[in-house]
Amino acid sequence: MSGKKIKILKNGPYLVTGGVPISEKVITLAGNHYIYEEGQPLPQAGTYTLCRCGKSSNPPFCDGTHTHDGFDCEETASMAPYAQRAETLRGPGLDLMDDGRCAFARFCHREKGDAWELLKLTDDEKDRSEVIIAANECPAGRLTAVTKSGELIEPYYEPAIEVLQDPEEGVSCGIFVRGGIPIESAGGETYEPRSRVVLCRCGQSKNKPFCDMAHVTIGFRDRD
Repeated sequence: MSGKKIKILKNGPYLVTGGVPISEKVITLAGNHYIYEEGQPLPQAGTYTLCRCGKSSNPPFCDGTHTHDGFDCEETASMAPYAQRAETLRGPGLDLMDDGRCAFARFCHREKGDAWELLKLTDDEKDRSEVIIAANECPAGRLTAVTKSGELIEPYYEPAIEVLQDPEEGVSCGIFVRGGIPIESAGGETYEPRSRVVLCRCGQSKNKPFCDMAHVTIGFRDRD
């Protein structure tokens, strides 16, 4: 991991260290499923801070607005591991773990239905593959496909940060953290490293620091 880390500063931004590459991605409908397209280029740095209050004039980076805006951003998310929080849903040929953390990216939707609908059809090999894709492409890490022998099927990602935009919904989304980058709380504890999570950047999630799709409810946009 070479020192890559995200530190949550108390009532402040995300401090990213270790030269984590950052880019912008645009959630785009392609037929009946979603893909990422490249967004605007973002400057790279060994260390940078990302806005957590949703009011920076230099998004996605922090510009210090939180210091004079009374930003209070207490973390409320559980520190428990995914396996303890997730419910296991059973299908005929595959199971699905679901911890309910939804960023409304909609990658769980495929040509023939969403991951939950397809799970009922997993006696078919093609539909099993579709469930695996739908689960693996969930940026929030909400869904994980599990074989009947108990093997968790997780995608491999190089460490990276992707700032998401969603023009279909007319909103700016959360921060997609790939590749198991450690995320340290303001209190010094480390959340369970995972291959994919989405962090809140609108400041309104009720499951901070993670996205709970509040950006859709409030119509959050980081640009005009």
